[in-house]
Amino acid sequence: MRDATMMFPLLRAPTSHANRTQLLAGRLRYIKSSTSSAKAAVSHVVVGIDQDAINPHQDVDVGALFSDAQSAHVSKSTLELLIAIGVFSSCRLPFLIRNAEYFLDLSYKVLGPSITNAVMKHTFFRHFCAGEDRHDMKPVIEMLRRNNIGPILDYAAENDNADSSEAVTDLHGIFSQPPFNQPARVYDYKSEEECDRHVSIFQECIHSVHDVSSVGFAALKVTALGNPELLERMSTMIVEVKNLFATFQPESGSGGLISREKFAQCYQQHFRVDDCRLKEVIESLDPNDSGVVDFISFAEMLTPYNLPSFTLKCKSIGPLARVTPSSDEIVLMKRMSERLHTLATDAAQNGTRLLIDAEHQKYQPAIDNLVLELQKTFNAKDKTDRPIVFNTYQCYLKYTLERVEMDVKRSERYSFHLGAKLVRGAYMEHERERSKNLKYPCPIHDTAEDTHQSYNDVVEYLLRYRWQHGSGTEIMVATHNQESIEKAVVLMKQFELEPQDPSVSFAQLYGMRDNITFPLGSKGYNVLKYLPYGKVEEVMPYLLRRAAENSTVLGDTVSELELLKEALYKRVFAG
Repeated sequence: MRDATMMFPLLRAPTSHANRTQLLAGRLRYIKSSTSSAKAAVSHVVVGIDQDAINPHQDVDVGALFSDAQSAHVSKSTLELLIAIGVFSSCRLPFLIRNAEYFLDLSYKVLGPSITNAVMKHTFFRHFCAGEDRHDMKPVIEMLRRNNIGPILDYAAENDNADSSEAVTDLHGIFSQPPFNQPARVYDYKSEEECDRHVSIFQECIHSVHDVSSVGFAALKVTALGNPELLERMSTMIVEVKNLFATFQPESGSGGLISREKFAQCYQQHFRVDDCRLKEVIESLDPNDSGVVDFISFAEMLTPYNLPSFTLKCKSIGPLARVTPSSDEIVLMKRMSERLHTLATDAAQNGTRLLIDAEHQKYQPAIDNLVLELQKTFNAKDKTDRPIVFNTYQCYLKYTLERVEMDVKRSERYSFHLGAKLVRGAYMEHERERSKNLKYPCPIHDTAEDTHQSYNDVVEYLLRYRWQHGSGTEIMVATHNQESIEKAVVLMKQFELEPQDPSVSFAQLYGMRDNITFPLGSKGYNVLKYLPYGKVEEVMPYLLRRAAENSTVLGDTVSELELLKEALYKRVFAG
């Protein structure tokens, strides 16, 4: 009789734990600074993982924690293991990933929607999605709950026009004529109606989280709540305000301080202002009479909403004046903000928390500005003891640590709890192509190693800040990178944070990196799964585009396949 592993190659004995652990874990170091000096200032240290450096009472073997096939896949049925192996094997085929949308469209045309959706529902959809609606999701969420894993619900139908560069042709919309001879723009009514409809969809998501979990999150995209062209305009306004402040003190960049005297001199160079008004401006920017003005106060004064009141007094038409919004655009921006406030209010009342997704860089400054508004209101320390609204930071961007440091300062200035979800980033190819086409410096780190370092630096900075300043700031380590998670686990121990401390949570996509999520849950860490849901025909294009954007992640499935095969092998042959 032929050997079973020859008949069924999927069941061949997988790579040993020892070899895989040696491959994945590596030898890392932790160079320890003294407690007194570390408490004195937020300074960077070289952080890594060395088994010998872990405190003696450390009870988590980070080298082996994520290499246990049994703990990773015990909740899966044999059929689910087979489906997972098939899915990940497919994701290793670059040709299939690159042409996924084409094959999906072809299947719809040749086989028809019913057959295509049925096949997808029982393979890729079943593996990567929680279900089609709140009732469909309950078994998945209950399974996660039994394993100490919380849900992040994401209604995953995408707005196909969110990144369209085509001009709007509906001339029956809102006609906008910004000042200073800027091009006229038309914001169509259909877009506004769609945004209002999306509010209802996100409210349904918030209520679904409330119904199925007491520790869950609802994820949302701002491009679904406002016209993308308007978001890009708003982002440009915010960037030009930052650029203007940088010209006031070129030696320090936009993040530094400037004396009152120097600020007054620079302000008078750009704006028509009398002495009385100038004094009022400076006192509003420096209410504590510290003698200096910083960018946080300057940006708070020159928001997109009140920008016209300043640019109309510009001495010349420069970059800032040329992005001044019209009164109609201000109305639309405020309407977008109102939609977000409606959802945040609903979330707070239902005990659900919001994750605001990161998006393309051309939208991100506007998104950050809108999230700041929400955090100042809903994360206020006099209203809640933990953040309700989380912003997302993409660490493949070169300035992310600087941005996080600035937001920490804002949280101190405006007395709110910072909620930070940390990801590497999902739009690398788009950002590099756009910067190349428009001939501006690429905002993405030059190498993968630089991105890894950036991610780990931001995690360390926030964990150290939490250690020094106490509870309130919360960090979601949302990554599939095992090394980064191992470092975070050890840092938690070094900074005296217990696994169940609400300040730190971990998150992975549903259907991916179960070898990380489930063991963390079993050890008592706060861990979540990101659960896309929706109708098959709506969700699959989203997932396939996600696969294309993250082909390096989905293609690097060797370790996951090995664990899946090991789990299946043991179940079939070892009982």
